[in-house]
Amino acid sequence: HDGTIRAVGKFPEMPAGEVHDLGDNVLLPGLINAHAHLELSDCQPGEKPAGGLEEWLARMLSRTRLELAELERKSQAAARSGAEQCLRFGVTMVGDISRLCHVTRPVLREMPLRVVSFGEVAGMAKRRALLEKGIEAASDRSCQTQRLRIGISPHAPYSVEVDGYRRCVQVAREQGTPLATHLAETRSEWDFLRDHSGPLRLLWERWLGWDEQVPRFPGGPIALARETGLLDLEAVLAHVNYNSDEELNWLARGRASVVYCPRTHEFFGHPEHRFREMLSRGINVAVGTDSCASSPDLNLVDDLRLLHRKYPEMPVETLWRMATVNGAIALSCANSAGTLAHGKVADIVAFPAEGKDPLRSVLETAVIPSGVWVSGERFCWNPEIV
Repeated sequence: HDGTIRAVGKFPEMPAGEVHDLGDNVLLPGLINAHAHLELSDCQPGEKPAGGLEEWLARMLSRTRLELAELERKSQAAARSGAEQCLRFGVTMVGDISRLCHVTRPVLREMPLRVVSFGEVAGMAKRRALLEKGIEAASDRSCQTQRLRIGISPHAPYSVEVDGYRRCVQVAREQGTPLATHLAETRSEWDFLRDHSGPLRLLWERWLGWDEQVPRFPGGPIALARETGLLDLEAVLAHVNYNSDEELNWLARGRASVVYCPRTHEFFGHPEHRFREMLSRGINVAVGTDSCASSPDLNLVDDLRLLHRKYPEMPVETLWRMATVNGAIALSCANSAGTLAHGKVADIVAFPAEGKDPLRSVLETAVIPSGVWVSGERFCWNPEIV
């Protein structure tokens, strides 16, 4: 009723209303993709980069050499198709990182998808002066609606200086703005922060414009997040692929969530992710797809399927929580989404399922949703999109 769930229970106990018999399906809350880059939905992963993330970043930087008008046009179209793809795969909410948020937000505002649009901010070396302008663009609420929330995303410790992170944390606190960042994504972040060495330094020299005024930080990216107050926020930490036991203790004492992107993690060949240890320590871990530049598509369930194959001993309920409840916690909307409960938004996905364990059945087949509802309205998609 009015976009929210009126009641949940067995059919004979339900209030009178219009009936839709879906047959053998399992009903779930709309899935939540807590970390994606919708504006890159026109990309493809290509071959695995021999040089790891740094080589891949160089590939992506070449994309920015397009004329600005062409890049904006492509980003708008990609954001639209990415949103439609998410909905087709049962995702009704996304934590979207957007470098060109001034062109993606007007598009996403018109979509049925719920989005937390994190405007990406950079500010380091010869791009240091771009920080405040980036914060202003990221914080612009002119496109904010009930379904589109505005957030800010200092990109990563290798593209935003320590003071830049402090400034973004300050803005997030003062404005009550959600914050997300890429953190500990690559092992070379430690060397870069400590003494400006390694492949990330070479990337700056070749593509971005290095200067010697960049401050050093010896503790590593997670220590940087702790030092700047970021771990005290309900922030989204994308990836966190490299960490020590002590750093996991810091995360466990903080309020931030980790978003693990399994297929992207596998694409780059990172060591085994410690998400199971994180969960056991009480760290909220959600799941995301990252972008189509590092993952085959935006099918979040395929990320769960990968985890189910790798860790068959894990309860399937835990995996589904990572794509629903935990995602809602990460995006600070657990009071309104993430479960099927009275008063929450009527975002629902139905999957064909057989047997006595339908949650396992969906993970062990290749089914896609038979229906997706946002605010109680069914989304109709174009099957040619994907």
